[in-house]
Amino acid sequence: MEPNDNDKTLSFMRSLCLGEIEQDIIYPFPKVKNSEKEVLTGVFSTLENWLKNKGGDFRKWDRAGEMPPEFLQEMREMGMFSLIVPEEFGGLGLSTTGYSRTLQELARYDGSVAITVGAHSSIGMRGLLLFGTPEQKQKYYSKLASGEMIAAFCLTEPGAGSDAASIKTKAVLEGDHWVITGQKLWITNGGIADFFTVFAKTDGPEGQMTAFIVTRDLGGVSCGPHEDKMGLRASSTTTVQLDQVRVPKENVLGEIGKGFKVAMKILNSGRSGLGGGCVGGMKQLIQMSTHQANERYQFGQKIAEYGLIKQKIGHMVVECYATEAVVSIVAGLVDQGYEDYAVEAAISKVFGTECLWRTADEALQIAGGNGYMCEFPYERVLRDCRINRIFEGTNDILRLFIALSAMNDVGTQLKELASSLKGIFNDPIKGFGLLSGYGQRKFSQVTGVKGAKGSFSQAHPKIREQTMIFEEGVRDLAMAADRILRKHGKNIIGKQFATKRLADIMIDLFALACVISRVSTSIYEKGEIAAEKEIEILKVFSGQVRRRTKSNFGKIDDNDDELIKSLANHALEGEKYSWDTL
Repeated sequence: MEPNDNDKTLSFMRSLCLGEIEQDIIYPFPKVKNSEKEVLTGVFSTLENWLKNKGGDFRKWDRAGEMPPEFLQEMREMGMFSLIVPEEFGGLGLSTTGYSRTLQELARYDGSVAITVGAHSSIGMRGLLLFGTPEQKQKYYSKLASGEMIAAFCLTEPGAGSDAASIKTKAVLEGDHWVITGQKLWITNGGIADFFTVFAKTDGPEGQMTAFIVTRDLGGVSCGPHEDKMGLRASSTTTVQLDQVRVPKENVLGEIGKGFKVAMKILNSGRSGLGGGCVGGMKQLIQMSTHQANERYQFGQKIAEYGLIKQKIGHMVVECYATEAVVSIVAGLVDQGYEDYAVEAAISKVFGTECLWRTADEALQIAGGNGYMCEFPYERVLRDCRINRIFEGTNDILRLFIALSAMNDVGTQLKELASSLKGIFNDPIKGFGLLSGYGQRKFSQVTGVKGAKGSFSQAHPKIREQTMIFEEGVRDLAMAADRILRKHGKNIIGKQFATKRLADIMIDLFALACVISRVSTSIYEKGEIAAEKEIEILKVFSGQVRRRTKSNFGKIDDNDDELIKSLANHALEGEKYSWDTL
């Protein structure tokens, strides 16, 4: 299929798994609109003047586990809750790209502040933005923009984390109201919110879950005590209890019974905020680490002169650049109106959160003993960023989603396997909905892998060697999906070692495609000399991707999976480690 600038139903990664390189989707590399740059420049200047001297306060609030009401009021006055609300309702009306860039800036100062804003805009009120009726928007937007109402997202329950289909919260229709009863767990902003996007079971022919707008003033809404957390301690996290809450029928978000769709669309759309936060955290850590390395002397010279310190900082730079490229591309897909970016959004979450974790760990290592002391911000950043790999879809579950999406598409194309695989991908991960449909819409059935179609012809000739590494990786990806499906057939749903390998190949290739797009655009705009360091980043990253991809591909058939599972089963049976030197 030839690239089509007007076809917004295409997915770069789902096409890639079928051997199609749809380069027009990620070219040109997206940028902040000129009309938005001036707004963002003003916002960032305001943030710097407001937050740059609050490091001591952030440390104090982290230890106390509480953000004072006075600072929350400052956040309202600074417009922190208005970022994505349209201008006509008193908001800044930022694009997804502009919003992500603002969360990046906030995260440079403090994780608890960034997550309070992010939970409000990325997920808490995003359902209103995506699915709200004109009447709902008219009623709530202004209050949400001013911070009179702070928003929270209520999906997780004591018995339903990643398995969202297991929620017990129930909504029963009584006349003109839905009566909702249940409990939600680990709700960010729970203690300070007045606007809740709530998901509840609604048994009926339309479906099993519905999204509702629930406001605290309806009665029957209460919160548990502030959770004592490992990180993000100053942000509000509580349980939310719903006791016979009478919610007007007009407060349904989206369609009755289509709550899965609403929840996943919210999480996919909002992931650019989390990604932006990861980039901001990494940039701040690089700044701290390079300063530390230049100031700290050991054995008569700056530690910046030592090879192992340079190695850490070099890798931090590469991963920050790559994460920023990935997050920018995904935000650009949303802004351009692409309909299917779920796989790309999931990849950005997994890739960004894991890069930030490695960067935080290495930054603390460079700081040495200081890094371990609460007087310095390193240990707080490490604690704060650990949750990123858990909330908004654990990275483990997202890897399964990424890989199974690909194998569903490939499976429908293999004539000899299509009938035996029929139906197994309909709902492999409860809460992520149907995976089927993409391959059937876009491609004709084939009997086997044909290899990559197309190339990165738009990439600058200077980086042809790196684009060839990507194209080689695409062939490996297609063969890996084909080989895994032929090996495991309809049992693939339970083969998580195999699906993880495929997911890791997909994650690496999407990140490499984004870096290629970014570097190529930079060369064309600035010239080879000005883009020299970016070309070096691409050379390092493409080499890393090639090595990891080859390793994952090679382990499809030659691995120690069964031995690892055997050892795990042994430990699980005894619930202990069974050996001792005594």
